[in-house]
Parts: sequence; C-alpha cells; structure tokens
Amino acid sequence: MQRRQLLTAATLLAGTALGSRAFAQGGQPGGQITGAGATFPNPVYQKWAEAGRSATGITVNYQSVGSGAGINQIRNRTVDFGASDAPLTEQQLTEANLLQFPAVMGSLVAIVNIPGIEDGQLKLTGELLADIYLGKITKWNDPKLVELNQGLTLPNLAIAPAYRADGSGTTFVWVSYLSAVSPEWKQKVGIGTSVRFPAGTGARGNEGVAGTVKNIRGAIGYVENAYAISNKLVTTQLRNKAGQFVKPTQESFVAAAQSADWSTPGMAASLIDQNGAASWPIVSPTFILLPKNPTDAERSRNVMNFFDWAFKNGAQLAQQLEYIPLPPAVQDKIRAAWKAEVKANGQPVWNG
Repeated sequence: MQRRQLLTAATLLAGTALGSRAFAQGGQPGGQITGAGATFPNPVYQKWAEAGRSATGITVNYQSVGSGAGINQIRNRTVDFGASDAPLTEQQLTEANLLQFPAVMGSLVAIVNIPGIEDGQLKLTGELLADIYLGKITKWNDPKLVELNQGLTLPNLAIAPAYRADGSGTTFVWVSYLSAVSPEWKQKVGIGTSVRFPAGTGARGNEGVAGTVKNIRGAIGYVENAYAISNKLVTTQLRNKAGQFVKPTQESFVAAAQSADWSTPGMAASLIDQNGAASWPIVSPTFILLPKNPTDAERSRNVMNFFDWAFKNGAQLAQQLEYIPLPPAVQDKIRAAWKAEVKANGQPVWNG
C-alpha cells in the first residue's frame, strides 16, 4: 500500500453532517446521532459515516474537538457518544455510568520540517524525542542527532516543538510513549491528556499541530498518521523496543497491534513500545464512550448500529487511511457488551 495516497479534504473536516436513508435494526428507519471527541480517529469516522449513510440511514454528526472535550460532553449527556484516545479507568466509567469500547487502532508519527530532509530519512529514538520536548536538545545539528544520522546534513537550525494545547488523547498516547522510554520525562512531566510541556508551542487538534509543523521551519510535532499523509508531511524513522529503526507503514503498525490484550477493564489495551523487530512503537486503540442508561434509546441504538456496520464493512476504508481494524473476536466482544450493558427500562437497547 502506498503511504502517500491522497485523502480528500472532506475526510479531515470536523463536524460533517451526513445524509440519511431508511434503516431499521430493532428501531425506527433512519435517525441522527451526534458524537464528539478525539481528533485522532476523525478521518476514519468521517469516511465510515459517509460510506455507511445509504446502508444505515443514519445521519452522523461528529465533532472533532479533542478527547478531553468529548469526555466532558458525554459525561454531561450533550452528545450521544463520546470519543477518546485516552481510555477511562474502571472507576471513571462506573461513576459516569458509561460503556467503553475500542473502535479502531491508529498510529502516531513524528513529523518534521527540516530543509533538505525528505520523508523517512531522519532517524530518531524515544530518548531523543523526550530530550527535544524537555528542551535539552534545541538545534537540529546537535551532536547526538548528527551521530545518529550519519550521511544526512542537519542544519544549524532551532528546533521548534509543537504539541497539543487542548485536552488530547493523542497527547496521552504520545507522552505515554515518552514516559515508557525516558525515566526523566516520566518523573518531570508524566502522563495525561494535558501536561505541561517544558518546550515548544501549543496548537489545537491534530489539524493544528500538522499545520504548525507544515508552516514553521525547524518544527517537529506528533500527529495521527492520516494527518501526516493528507498534509504530505515529512515523517521520521523511530527506533523500536527491539532496537530496530522502522518507518511508519501499515506493516509496522499491524506488527505492533498483534500483541494487543483486550481483557483489561474497558478493553483498554496498551500497544505502546511493543516487542517485535518490525513493530512501530506508538500504536494505540481509540475508544467510544456510550451511556449505559441512555435517555433516548433510539439514538443510542443507532450509535451501536453505526459502529456495527463499520465493523462489518469499514475495514478496507480504515486500512486505506492506514488505521488498523479490530479483530473479529474483539468486535464480537463489543457486541456482547452492548447487549448486556446498555439498557433502557431494564431492557437491552441493542438487539442485533
């Protein structure tokens, strides 16, 4: 598969409302659902909604506003579903009476804007990334970067780190990786959807970070891979846990995803820095949050109908955007959770 396939502009537009036709699976024909949250999976959610509208009759309005905002909106029940790359804990899910399930897996990549450096040429390690975002490495011709990239001409240019200014599941995944590979990062900054970055400039959304890196010479940032592809940004190689430098490809993403453990509470599998010579080190599921006690059973049913359709029919679209579909066994586990845990008046909402 070619990494640099074109994504249509519509793929990355947040909040696209998509048409409707007759559809019924235990409910009334058609319907509308609203969701909000993670920017990480927005490209594939928009594609799924667009492709599935004629089959499901469901109008999907998904607002790509960041995981933190999505979590708040579903807690307040102002949307039908929330989306977050940072999984909620079992206690948080219980307190908010929410069901959490993965929807798809994606990968974070480091993107750079360095004169003379082309896609896939620059090599980085997790430790060096941590030092850049800690403000300890400030020039692209730093001796540590030069030593690692013999044969490349790295300029005497200031490094301009870009990070997410909003509450972000993408940030959660990024700093989880930095904490896994850098004890100093773990101690000084730690893990969260919003952390105090010692160096750099903040931007809103994956879209904002992609735009910042594209427009500033010397910039480095982190985005979901689809944003790097659509903006034709320069990505880097990363050294994985096995000590191998790997490029961000569908093959390296799938290699990491194969070791996922879905038995954790909330199906919150971690794929950070997995073993395997071919594994990309920053892969993560992204999650949907659904009320267990919906006030509108029909809209809740349509959320489940939509993702059921996406699981059955959306794998190819996900792979075209270089996301990783969930294994069939995980999909079946999700459907069982829908039936067992989402209820209105004591009765299951979903009867698929």
